Amino acid sequence: MILNSEQPIGFMDSGLGGISVLREAVRLMPEEDFIYIGDSAHAPYGTRPREEIRALTYAVVEQLLDRGIKGLAVACNTATGAAVASLRQRYPQLPLVGIEPAIKPAVESGEGGRILVMATPMTIRQEKFGRLLARYQDQAEIIPIPCEGLMEFVEAGTLKGEQLDAYLERVVGPYLNDRTESIVLGCTHYPFLRRELRAFLKDRKVALIDGSFGTARELKRRLSVAGLLRNGHKGTVTIENTSEDPELIRRSYELLNMDLD
Repeated sequence: MILNSEQPIGFMDSGLGGISVLREAVRLMPEEDFIYIGDSAHAPYGTRPREEIRALTYAVVEQLLDRGIKGLAVACNTATGAAVASLRQRYPQLPLVGIEPAIKPAVESGEGGRILVMATPMTIRQEKFGRLLARYQDQAEIIPIPCEGLMEFVEAGTLKGEQLDAYLERVVGPYLNDRTESIVLGCTHYPFLRRELRAFLKDRKVALIDGSFGTARELKRRLSVAGLLRNGHKGTVTIENTSEDPELIRRSYELLNMDLD
């Protein structure tokens, strides 16, 4: 595998969620070209068996490699848990990062209160998540919340409204109490729901934490170590999707440019 600084950086996700990580990478590396492939034709990954998730992840990564990428971000918590370790073995020369629920920064910035982790059912079931949880469980009360069906709101472009409010009340509401100090957004789709989550939390002083920036920063570090960062170029972003629905591409660019705060 021959890599050079002029090649693009590849991003993959089970759908549109990884754009939350791509946004941060574009801000950190404006001189780079990016290719993003969302696998909405097979979304959600979070309800599929591990081997199927791995096969789907490999298929998208192969598409990106065929495009000549110099680095890769697996911008999906579920795909990271299922496939990143084996991808690193398969492509040892490729600067590669995955994403995991931001439990570490939630614990380090907390004051001993309750930390809720919103994630897909598959992410919570994975061994990688179990190890991450065990590492910090003696430092804080950490409660995983399996949020089956939540990413589909983002895929459908539903970022607010009564249905979403009812979902949050039913699924997240029972875990909130006076000791809740932060919520980890453990799926890359969830940062796009920040505004609705803030409205749902009302006046509660609860931090919303995700791993998008940290993942983008680590990707930049690995590319820098490999001498692959580009200079003096106006970067571009190309977004593609395995679904044939053109609306998903329009929505993807809309998410890329929207104000999340």
